[in-house]
Amino acid sequence: MGVVSDINNKAIELLNERPEGIRWSELLRLLQAVNKNWHPKTVNGCVWQLVNKYPDQVYKPEKGLFRLTKYQSLQG
Repeated sequence: MGVVSDINNKAIELLNERPEGIRWSELLRLLQAVNKNWHPKTVNGCVWQLVNKYPDQVYKPEKGLFRLTKYQSLQG
């Protein structure tokens, strides 16, 4: 697996643990803590593209908040 796919997979894993969603800055911080060798700009680019790359899994219910689509019914 490549770095980008590792970051994307971990981002989805982290989102799975938080049904309420994760804010942009928090998601960046959490991902950077997973692997200090991941370049911050690569992490940022992966997060920025999550909704475009995985529209069936990730959505943004509001600006700056990422959430898995399987938790969409929990919207409140």
